[in-house]
Amino acid sequence: MQSDGLKHLPECLDRETQQEIVDILRICIGDAPLYTPAMPRSGRPFSVRMTNLGVLGWVSDKNGYRYQEHHPTTGRPWPAIPERIMDIWHKVSGYQHPPEACLVNYYKGKARMGLHRDEDEADMNAPVVSISLGDSAVFRIGGTDRRDKTGSIKVHSGDIIVMGGPARLAYHGIDRTLAGTSTLLKDGGRINLTLRRVTVPS
Repeated sequence: MQSDGLKHLPECLDRETQQEIVDILRICIGDAPLYTPAMPRSGRPFSVRMTNLGVLGWVSDKNGYRYQEHHPTTGRPWPAIPERIMDIWHKVSGYQHPPEACLVNYYKGKARMGLHRDEDEADMNAPVVSISLGDSAVFRIGGTDRRDKTGSIKVHSGDIIVMGGPARLAYHGIDRTLAGTSTLLKDGGRINLTLRRVTVPS
């Protein structure tokens, strides 16, 4: 699928590469453990667990959405984005500057992500690059208005989605994961990596 700046790259990563990335992520998550973020104001917990890699990490709590330089529970800086993941950005993004944040979302059971826009970044010229690992999922995307019609794409382990151009600010989310559709993750579930450039390059 490719339209209005949205590119779906099915089977972009082979099984060996997927496994290599998962092995690297296990080490990174040891330094920056998965945690459960909360919605602004209400404090209601997300259904996904998450962490970050990079000089900046996206967080959500009662104080709102933001990027910060340290893990909210350990207080330590986020681990660097591994070169293997950086290589994917350079291959598919079409953007010369590196990402500053790699959000790691872990979906298990009924975890989902409601429709939202990635709009906390200053640099809107850079695309958002999303890498799927593990169980398949139903990815939903609409337009730049929440009321716009939406459509869905089934994404599988090794698929990549690039959201640039008009799709950079499109509403999107994950309706559900399809349990048991992949053997990549030892405990099942799905990992999604979202690479973003946050600041405007000088």
